[in-house]
Formats: sequence, structure tokens, C-alpha cells
Amino acid sequence: MFRQPLAVLAVLMIATAPPVRADDPPVDCSKAMATHELNFCAEQELNSADAKLNDAYQKVLAFIAKSDAEKPYDAKSWQAALRESQRAWVAFRDADCKGLVPMSWTGGTGTTGEVLGCMTSKTKDRTKDLIELYELD
Repeated sequence: MFRQPLAVLAVLMIATAPPVRADDPPVDCSKAMATHELNFCAEQELNSADAKLNDAYQKVLAFIAKSDAEKPYDAKSWQAALRESQRAWVAFRDADCKGLVPMSWTGGTGTTGEVLGCMTSKTKDRTKDLIELYELD
């Protein structure tokens, strides 16, 4: 009997609610305190570190492409070795951070933040290693 007026009211409330903008960050990371806020901010930091790693990786591939050495040290073989190394590094990072770190937290609320922090730290280290090894920037 009251279902229709309640449904209409619900639709009106949703329709008149202020729009949520996709580009509005859900959290101010400089003031993050709640676990979900800290996790959001940690994920943003990981995404930034990952983008910088990808940029460095692409620069290394471009650097290697200029190599004119003979097989087995030619550019194609060198790039293949880098790709294999990068895949192995990602597997190590993920196993260490996603597999080992949670064990010490035994499912506590800080687990996600620690996993993301571990991944960010290792990603930044890998970026630094590539930049130094290939003398980028």
C-alpha cells in the first residue's frame, strides 16, 4: 500500500542528490587517518611509483634498441633478457609483498597498507636500479 509513494520518494532523493564527480579524490591524503583512507592513499602512491617504473623500463628498452652488438648480446636478445628479468622481479615483489607480508599481520587491519607499502618500496627501488644501471636521466 505504501510501497509506491516510498519508491517515488527514493527515486526523487536519488535524482536530486548532488552529483559525484569522478575526478574528485575521495580522500585528502595529507589528512588521511581511517584505514580505508590510508589504503586509498597507499594505492595512489603505488600507482605513481608503478608509472615511474614503467617510464624507466620503456627508456631502458629504447636505450637497448640502439645497441649494435652481435648475438647473443644484440638488442633483441638484450630486450628479451630484460623482459624476462622484469617478469621475474614482478613475481618476486608480489610473492614477497602479497604472500609474505600478510603472514606477519595475521589478517589485521594494517595488512593492506603494509602490502601496498612493501610493493611501493620495492617498485621505487627497482626504478632506481634501472635508472642507475642504464644511466638514465
